[in-house]
Amino acid sequence: MDTDRLPGCYRHPDRDTGIRCARCERPICPECMISASVGFQCPECVRGGSGTGHGPAANAPRTIAGGVVAADPHLVTKILIGINLAVYLATVAVPGLALRLQLLGRYRELEGGPLEGVATGEYYRLLTSTFLHVEWWHVFGNMLGLWFIGGPLEQALGRARYLAVYLLSALGGSALVYLLTEPNDGTLGASGAVFGLLGATLVLARRRRDEMRPLITVLVFMLVLTFAPSLGGLSVSWQAHIGGLVTGALLALGLLWPAGGSGARKRALVQWGTCGAVFLLAAAVIAVRTAELSALT
Repeated sequence: MDTDRLPGCYRHPDRDTGIRCARCERPICPECMISASVGFQCPECVRGGSGTGHGPAANAPRTIAGGVVAADPHLVTKILIGINLAVYLATVAVPGLALRLQLLGRYRELEGGPLEGVATGEYYRLLTSTFLHVEWWHVFGNMLGLWFIGGPLEQALGRARYLAVYLLSALGGSALVYLLTEPNDGTLGASGAVFGLLGATLVLARRRRDEMRPLITVLVFMLVLTFAPSLGGLSVSWQAHIGGLVTGALLALGLLWPAGGSGARKRALVQWGTCGAVFLLAAAVIAVRTAELSALT
């Protein structure tokens, strides 16, 4: 048997092909290839294939992760950028807002005053801090990264899965910051979420067998700025960057679970189960740190 022979098209077994459906990964010949937003899809996936449900959504073209291909594939990225910019403008207009939204573990502003921070029940800081910037160059740099990294990733994953990666990466970065930094050190910025998108993009590129060197170069550059901040004169949180990067990569491993012959239900279970597991892991880290800080006198 010739083990080096290319597989045959699933609809035309006599036709060897090196192309696979971007959604179900079955081999498809040129006659069966239908152009999609990312790569090519087979006729069944374009029609809804093995997907469940009824109506237009069930029959809509799908991304490589199984999300519906949207008319505006960058809409969520645009909304996230808008929210970040709106929060930045709000902090400029409202003195003291940044202090109330940034990530603090356990903080007392005035001697004898009330305690503030996540350990006192202000869990919202874990996410509000990730939309918070107090310098124009900080928000500009993060939004530039969000646009160039997030836009293509949203197109590949679909809106819901992409938003899950963004928010859970932000939470994962905040959880590691909360665990490893001094409780009275304030932390803010969207860089943890952006690093999460980069981690997911690396997994996506590996899955699609894309050229990895440009992405690895970007990752190395960002890690150099993270661990050698004096090179750029920046003050950064390596905990947020590493926490977000690892979280995004883990999420992408589940979200890009191959459809194959496993069926849409099983694939969705793996995808959203991965999101749930990552959320619970972050929650466990937060709970451990909260118990530790709450025990302080």
